[in-house]
Amino acid sequence: MSRNTAVHIHTDRIRSEIGQLSVGTPVLLSGTIYTARDAAHKRLCTMIANGEPLPFSLCDAVIYYAGPTPTKDDGTIGSFGPTTASRMDAFAPVLLNNGLAAMIGKGGRTDAVCDAVDKNGAVYFCASGGLGALISQSILSCEEIAFRELGCESIKKLTVRDMPLITAILPGGKNIFKKT
Repeated sequence: MSRNTAVHIHTDRIRSEIGQLSVGTPVLLSGTIYTARDAAHKRLCTMIANGEPLPFSLCDAVIYYAGPTPTKDDGTIGSFGPTTASRMDAFAPVLLNNGLAAMIGKGGRTDAVCDAVDKNGAVYFCASGGLGALISQSILSCEEIAFRELGCESIKKLTVRDMPLITAILPGGKNIFKKT
């Protein structure tokens, strides 16, 4: 697969599609994804530790590290750019070990997260910072599903079509942030 040819992936097939990706491959992601930032991650990990039901199934789920700007008066979603992924690094291995298939954010990840990606056959995609307005055009629907009191950091369920991403970390130690 050429690094310049975008691969269309649906979230329902994400695990089966990981094998065709290379680090640097552009991806156009469609399907259901969830937003969660550090406060929500901490709560999810506490719920897992306590054996409590989660607000959504982690099995093959995709989490986007983001919080939107306010919705515009005409009802369209505001800018929806990525958050720095390293803020979730203390929590990501727990979520990956409990079924998470993919993460979307910006920036590099710790060795512990990379190891969990490898162990669980998952993937980390990067969304370009500064392109929040473009990314918001890929969002077909947005529903707040948990932790309303966290405001823009609440967990939201998004339906996306052709969300532009770059493949950054794959199983086998493949990492766009590390020279091989």
